[in-house]
Amino acid sequence: MNLVETIRAKARSKGATIVLPEGTEERTVQAAGILTREKIAKVILLGPKEEVEAVAQKTGTDLREVQIINPLQSEKFEQYAETLYELRKHKGLSLEEARELTKNPLYFGTLMVKNDDADGMVAGAQNTTGDVLRPALQIIKTEKGISSVSGAFIMIVPDCEYGENGIMVFADCAVNPNPTAEQLAENAYLSSKTARAIVGMEPKIGMLSFSTKGSAKHELVDKVVKAVGIAKERYPELQIDGELQADAALVPKVGKSKAPNSEIAGKVNVLIFPDLQAGNIGYKLVQRLAKAEALGPILQGMAKPVNDLSRGCSVDDIVNTVAMTVLQE
Repeated sequence: MNLVETIRAKARSKGATIVLPEGTEERTVQAAGILTREKIAKVILLGPKEEVEAVAQKTGTDLREVQIINPLQSEKFEQYAETLYELRKHKGLSLEEARELTKNPLYFGTLMVKNDDADGMVAGAQNTTGDVLRPALQIIKTEKGISSVSGAFIMIVPDCEYGENGIMVFADCAVNPNPTAEQLAENAYLSSKTARAIVGMEPKIGMLSFSTKGSAKHELVDKVVKAVGIAKERYPELQIDGELQADAALVPKVGKSKAPNSEIAGKVNVLIFPDLQAGNIGYKLVQRLAKAEALGPILQGMAKPVNDLSRGCSVDDIVNTVAMTVLQE
């Protein structure tokens, strides 16, 4: 069983409910049918019922076991609007403005998760990342002790001996352009949770830089060194080291040569990039040049799971993202 099949199988055992706000989007409707048929998750589609069913008919999708909710006709509409008002009134939001926002399926879906009427939300097939994340950050917010979210990819590299037989977690590749040392440490902790919960591997975390153990001097290196210190202090259970160059992190011979006193150099399976430029470029290079499969981005650090899709996503991408959302702790 490959990793994607394993993730889907693990998701089946959870019996979770995931809300998909883009209920009239063709790929989303098709994914809902697959998720339900394969019992990966219980699905709620948001949108006018007749419009959702018309898309289902057009795509030949069976939605008999899928719950369809029109936010405008929901019996919980007013409750959700009041929840939003209470959460945002200190920012000057009026109750009437809260009602208007609650009509938006992205806000309605996020409020469902906030009120435990769904276990998580996945969107982005037809909405921008900003539109998906805004209500999540306003309503669900970050988990306790976490100051910012980050985006991880699970990289599956064929015919590769590095990481866990070619499986690695890369972060942050999607969210925070210039993280502080504290945020890098949080990213390491959150990525370790992703590695355990979704991949099922024991994380060995390398904090990447263009320097290994003082081989170069620069304030950018200093930030990574500081992040390693913070991570070791806050999360003593982590197997983590740095600063490490990528080859010292991944290649046993190089790790032994450049960082002889490190317990994990050359054995890293979770790579924490120093900034978004490096992370985004790094995962796309591996994806294209090594023909790797990139699962994600997985949004890390929210108090409850919300994940964003690429607007160019496939039906399978949606199914896999829902399965990973189910597994997030």
